[in-house]
Amino acid sequence: MEEIEPGALYLVATPIGHLGDITYRAVEILKRVDLIAAEDTRKTGVLLRHYDIKRPTTSYHSYNVKTQTGRLVEKLKQGYAIALVSDAGTPGISDPGYHLVKACIEQGVKVIPVPGATALVSALIVSGLPTQRFVYEGFLPSKKGRKTRFEQLAREPRTIVLYESPHRILKTLTEILKYWGDRRCVMAREITKKFEEIFRGNVSQLLEHLQQKTVKGEIVLVVEGFSNKREKEDG
Repeated sequence: MEEIEPGALYLVATPIGHLGDITYRAVEILKRVDLIAAEDTRKTGVLLRHYDIKRPTTSYHSYNVKTQTGRLVEKLKQGYAIALVSDAGTPGISDPGYHLVKACIEQGVKVIPVPGATALVSALIVSGLPTQRFVYEGFLPSKKGRKTRFEQLAREPRTIVLYESPHRILKTLTEILKYWGDRRCVMAREITKKFEEIFRGNVSQLLEHLQQKTVKGEIVLVVEGFSNKREKEDG
């Protein structure tokens, strides 16, 4: 059994959907730390109850990051062992965990990764698109800088991985079609959950597919990178 280090921050990856997708090590650490900092304590509570984990929890999200970061760092310096978890997957990926990690490093607090599920990697490996080199863009800007980002990525040769919300997916696909062309793409929705859907095709085909249904759940888009050969063929 792993010894818990006092005063260490554990970055614990949790399931992205299926509750069985968590490591033995992660469960043991969550059962033995002094405090669990969760993006949403209600969502994390479902996981903790499932594995009979009875440890104190506190919220750490984008709305309290400024006040909570300092408080958590102080607890860590006092000797508390704290686990940081996100709503799903690996903390620090498209969530406020980065700020706590940065503050810990600056204050000399030890940070320990506890690897596990990540939606972007799960979507990438089932996409059928090149995986040797890829770029992760997370959520694109919603307003300011959005057009510029599309233009910057238009000639990116690596496979592009994006996160998107259900209410904005049609807009994003329309803009991808406009700025990048009708490339091959894959949508991975509700990964590892009951209604998991993996759609493979061109951007225009995915647009047509989604216009015929109500879109729900977390979405990862994997888009083919720029190719001079394909540009000549399309031209």
